[in-house]
Amino acid sequence: MASPAEPAGLVVVTGPSRSGKSRWAEHLAALHPGPVLYLATGQPPGDDERWAQRIRDHQDRRPSGWQTLEVGADLTAALSGLTPSADGQEPRLLLIDALGTWLAQHLEASAEQWQECSTALLNQLQQQQEPVILVMEEVGWGVVPATAIGGLFRDRMGDLQQRLTAISHEAWLVVSGRALNLHELGIPVPR
Repeated sequence: MASPAEPAGLVVVTGPSRSGKSRWAEHLAALHPGPVLYLATGQPPGDDERWAQRIRDHQDRRPSGWQTLEVGADLTAALSGLTPSADGQEPRLLLIDALGTWLAQHLEASAEQWQECSTALLNQLQQQQEPVILVMEEVGWGVVPATAIGGLFRDRMGDLQQRLTAISHEAWLVVSGRALNLHELGIPVPR
């Protein structure tokens, strides 16, 4: 398998929890010769010390030259409001971490609202003039969620992942600390 190249277009990085997907996405971003803007979709940790520690771990790994923009649930609006790099400058790379924390903030949306919201994100990602690395969580590999909201998260994430991978320039699956290039190894499933 070939080594990863400098990211171009939309690159998706997916994997189960604690698989190394964020570290792999950060590695790919570090291959980019220009500036990096990290778009964080998570909510502030509040009193959740475990979540606060995970945020600190992510922050500590980022190079000091990377900028961070906390976007939370407003990822699509944040992307549309970005001004591309000026002509003659190295284009900026956008690293979005992660789709699951963004999706979790839209679980109360009706089916129609969700369709509009997810389609708007897909359209915005396709319109980006700068390379984008998008981290997204794999779900549904284990026990069927015991709650309706858990099942809704799994179903929405699975559908959105298929739609994003279909428009991506590269797709990586990270499992047990190993990155697999899905475009190189896989065949698209007809929709």
